[in-house]
Amino acid sequence: MTTVALAVTDGMLHFELSVAYEVFAAAPAGVTVPWYDLVVCGPGGVRAGRFGLEPDHGLDRLPHADTVIVPGWADVDVDPPTDLVDAVRAAHEAGARVASLCTGAFVLAAAGLLDGRCATTHWAHTEALAARHPRVTVDPDVLYVDNGSVLTSAGKAAAMDLCLHLVRLDHGSSIANAVARRLVVPPHRDGGQAQFVATPVPAPGNHPLADLFPWIVERLDQPLTVEDLARRARMSSRTLGRHFRAVTGTTPLQWLLIQRIRHAQELLETTDDSIESVAAAAGMGTATTLRRHFNRTVGVPPDTYRRTFRSRTRPGPDGSARHHRRP
Repeated sequence: MTTVALAVTDGMLHFELSVAYEVFAAAPAGVTVPWYDLVVCGPGGVRAGRFGLEPDHGLDRLPHADTVIVPGWADVDVDPPTDLVDAVRAAHEAGARVASLCTGAFVLAAAGLLDGRCATTHWAHTEALAARHPRVTVDPDVLYVDNGSVLTSAGKAAAMDLCLHLVRLDHGSSIANAVARRLVVPPHRDGGQAQFVATPVPAPGNHPLADLFPWIVERLDQPLTVEDLARRARMSSRTLGRHFRAVTGTTPLQWLLIQRIRHAQELLETTDDSIESVAAAAGMGTATTLRRHFNRTVGVPPDTYRRTFRSRTRPGPDGSARHHRRP
């Protein structure tokens, strides 16, 4: 069982703290893989805004965790506590994967974990982070940044995106999607691909496109045009595009492409089908087309994605999932 430690101290933001707790504390119904062992680590009683928190362990427990989550830091004009910074640095040196949510990036930067790396934080504080830590390359335009052993997220809702990204790395898309369904949030918002950020799909009956989305998902293996979608939705192509932009933040064809890519990811994770078969099932037509779009969107070719995913989730000798720390 992989241990996830929440590093807390006075001055943490309770929203980001709660997001991490909701994602990692308990597995969704029906998920049978060994889930995370979540522990809260802090220096005695902690105040997060108007809420009091009793940690399970002291900060000296962080180096024993597999993943350390640092929630948002409320006052970025104040240096984070030395004991917290030292414990986070020690955890990373011990091999833990360390992730910050929102302004938790200031803690990671103070620990030197972001030097020479790209990072992000809440858009309102990216200039302050860059000015205070000039060795950090701050990207204000992305939802989260994955450097392998060190990850950072932008503000508020992006904290959920990063937490789901961690679940997806550890357990695959299907289980990450199950967590997202339980929390009623979008199953995937890609960290660096802002043009593909998707807003939640509305529930049936409360939007003109509500019935169209499941219809599309059931037909990803078929060639679909904007005209096909507009005909199904009983509206013009221009009206369809306007509704799509309002609901998803992108165009019909861009949204459809991402659904095809996500379906291909699930097939690569859960089947031994050839790349050609995966391409056909995802509506990409040929393996060449799949490889081109997959590599551009995910960052690696489908073959590499499959090998990497399998290596991360290969069962250990006792049948449990083996956690692979990154260098």
